Amino acid sequence: MLKRVIGSLVGDRLFYRRVLTLMIPIMIQNGITNLVNMVDNVMVGRIGTQEMSGVAVTNQLLFVFNLCIFGAVSGAGIFTAQFYGNGDDRGIRETFRFKLIATLLLALMGIGLFLWLDDTLIGVYLQGEGTPADIAATLGYAKDYLHIMLIGLVPYALSQCYSSTLRETDSAFLPMIAGAVAVGVNLSLNGVLIFGWLGCPALGVKGAAIATVVSRFVELGIVAGWTAYRRQKHRFVQGAFRSLRVPWPLALKIIRKGFPLMLNETFWAAGLAMLSQCYSLRGLDVVGANNIAQTFQNVFSVAFIAVGVSIGIVLGQQLGAGEEDQAMDSARKLIAFAVVISVGVGALYFGCAYFIPSFYNTTPAIRHLATRLMQIAAVAMPLDAFANAAYFTLRSGGKAFLTFLFDSVFSWGVVVPVVYLLSHYTSVSILVLFAFGHGLSLIKDIVGIILVKKGIWIRNIVNR
Repeated sequence: MLKRVIGSLVGDRLFYRRVLTLMIPIMIQNGITNLVNMVDNVMVGRIGTQEMSGVAVTNQLLFVFNLCIFGAVSGAGIFTAQFYGNGDDRGIRETFRFKLIATLLLALMGIGLFLWLDDTLIGVYLQGEGTPADIAATLGYAKDYLHIMLIGLVPYALSQCYSSTLRETDSAFLPMIAGAVAVGVNLSLNGVLIFGWLGCPALGVKGAAIATVVSRFVELGIVAGWTAYRRQKHRFVQGAFRSLRVPWPLALKIIRKGFPLMLNETFWAAGLAMLSQCYSLRGLDVVGANNIAQTFQNVFSVAFIAVGVSIGIVLGQQLGAGEEDQAMDSARKLIAFAVVISVGVGALYFGCAYFIPSFYNTTPAIRHLATRLMQIAAVAMPLDAFANAAYFTLRSGGKAFLTFLFDSVFSWGVVVPVVYLLSHYTSVSILVLFAFGHGLSLIKDIVGIILVKKGIWIRNIVNR
């Protein structure tokens, strides 16, 4: 019995070779991106606590935008992966065009919203304990950083269109290289612009934003330029810009399936932002400590997140090829793989939490609190890994509304209300609040087990 169970959860060498071929470039690209954010964060943290907190608040807002973009490309990406499994180059090209249109519209809307409501959105996170001078300074640094970062929203959106389409067509290496070069540019400019190396003026948080924006343009230039140069291999780009026409029946399909996914990513990110706002009511020290914890959690989470993205691609291709039984078998093994990886990474993260906060020029109290928050997140990492893997499994067959219920509705219907009530109407410590924010994922995991096992996500959605 035990041997049979283990056999259903463990694949053979060929299975893992295919998964790792997808997963490793995605993991490296995401890891590089998060390492850049980490280095930015640490460098800004060397300036002072107010600068670090201002950048942290802005990045929390931009995180919501980034996930809107991710949701838009992912919604169309479900079709891209299945078109690729079905050998339909025209379908891939049309989904690529849809991504371009959707992400450009989102970028323009995001720029307008952030310019219009910058004080209001940032001020939501600055309502906890702290002197008026500290709050005003933090607000100023946050706005300085935000206004420059807005320049990079369009190139970021466009590069995500290319990168997602390349990954969904088994070409994950190019986005990885583009990300690596962008990181090198960002790191090179960080020291020069933040601290004034090589005789340049020290621009502080403005310098960090400029370095990031330049790296966004570099990444887009590489991924778009090389895709065009190798257009014989990447056939979806051939004729892609002769028009931006997307057949209306396909556009309606993508909107019907993709719009709920975009809403899901938006509401899920907004839920995380709401949790951070609830945590911030415990004071500005919590804003700084949570920033440190979140930054490094993103770095340590890249492995199981990469497995999740790979799940969506592998299962999407199998469903597009009509391999339904194989898709169910792959789902079980990939989810188990994600959880096993998260256990090892979580243990490493727990140990590293003892010394990571020492990189920051901040108070001992913030460093100690950051360590405890990181360790809570490390213990909960397997729960997050299972939920992430179940999410991508449900999404692979185009079950958009089910995915929305599983992810965003759970976040806003369970996690946010519990943490909100505890933060506003009790005096429980930030550690208890943080533990509830992560621990409630156990309920989500139980629901995920039931939904994945039922197989209601198994569908081919691209047969013309």
